[in-house]
Amino acid sequence: MSQTRWDVVVIGGGPTGEVAAGECARRGLSVALVESALLGGACSYYACMPSKALLRPVQLLAELRRLPGLRDSAPPVPEAREVFRFRDEAASNYDDSGQKKWARKAGVTVLRGRGRIVGEREVEVVPGQGAPVRHRAVKAVIVATGSRPNVPDIEGLRAADPWTNREGTAASEVPEHLAVIGGGPVGCELSQAWSGLGARVTLLVRGDGLAPSMEPFVNELLLKTFAKQGPDVRLNTEVSRVEKQNGRLSLTLTRGDPLQVDAVLVATGRSPATQHLGLESIGLPGTGPVEVDAQLRAKGVDGDWLYAVGDVNGRAPLTHMGKYQARVAAAVIAGEDTRLAKDAPTPQVLFTEPQVGSVGLTKQQAEEAGLRIRVADVPFSAAAGSSVLGEGIEGQARLIISEDEEVLVGATFAGPLAGELLHAATIAITGRVPLSTLWHAVPSFPTVSELWLRLLEADRDRART
Repeated sequence: MSQTRWDVVVIGGGPTGEVAAGECARRGLSVALVESALLGGACSYYACMPSKALLRPVQLLAELRRLPGLRDSAPPVPEAREVFRFRDEAASNYDDSGQKKWARKAGVTVLRGRGRIVGEREVEVVPGQGAPVRHRAVKAVIVATGSRPNVPDIEGLRAADPWTNREGTAASEVPEHLAVIGGGPVGCELSQAWSGLGARVTLLVRGDGLAPSMEPFVNELLLKTFAKQGPDVRLNTEVSRVEKQNGRLSLTLTRGDPLQVDAVLVATGRSPATQHLGLESIGLPGTGPVEVDAQLRAKGVDGDWLYAVGDVNGRAPLTHMGKYQARVAAAVIAGEDTRLAKDAPTPQVLFTEPQVGSVGLTKQQAEEAGLRIRVADVPFSAAAGSSVLGEGIEGQARLIISEDEEVLVGATFAGPLAGELLHAATIAITGRVPLSTLWHAVPSFPTVSELWLRLLEADRDRART
């Protein structure tokens, strides 16, 4: 008889669920990991990894075009077939056998099928074939089902078989004309990736700017870059109707003439994947995020047995934050006295060209929170290390400083490979490192990290004026 009783049952085998399962198993708990699709989840196969592989050639070509002696030899577009091969390798060729080996080595039992909560500590697993099997979790059930893309209620859109991040990262033919709906991270990244591969791309943005949750200079830089290289950005423009016409799609817009395209990619956010999870059986709403406390326990559930980590709880829908939550939840389940750090900053990288890295509060967010702050700004080219990246380096770096505590509360870097500067800011904000201490953190010369010194100098000089 197969085992149906476990210390922990994890529903969802994406990166967050894998970390939760692995961390529980590492502490000696018996763990079942329930997944109906590929182990590794959307991030590994249809989001984070393949999208960055598609964007890397765009970034590298931009680097070549900034360098004398190389810019004239840079091709106009990458060889699409080779880029797709590289993308497939980054996505493990859509084969999760490596993840299966990891699970066996980690002591995690994988249960193939759809997991559904049917009662307190009870999870029913419905396999592709055969009868459902009930599994008992002695200590905890961890929900790590992630999120699903939102498809707006636009007339004719669903019938047009729109791309989401799945098709937007996995397609192997370059469309002649692609429309992208949404100006957030996914819309910006994938529109630039496909434009870089030679597609004519029109990015349709409902608001008046790109990446609206970031500093305003990010929008200005991206709009300037996109105007030079593509895609074509149309702000304050919505799609009101989609029709199939002679093998193509006709998009009726709220501004301008209808748009004729070969495909439309929807990048209008994501929602927690809680549908069909059976949460109603334990008195929770069947849709929307699973609300949790600082130890990732689901609110409104007696007995401290249900946990929710990652996108599904709606706290910080980013893979790295989900993994962090998974580590905390596993430690709590194992009896350790820990919890999410209070006001822990959420780092985010926009993998466009140029890159954008942001952590903590923006200037507007800090002001809305009632903080007394000052801002230090320098151009990305201020560091000597930036100059050797090539000619015409553009971008900006900003620190948000609490005047009451003399610590950082936010940082944004926008420029070539800016994401690599971000972790230092995350450490400084998380550790509440005083500015007086940061002066003693000496950056190597000549590296781009000297921007830190330039920012501290800008703050010092501002105080003198």
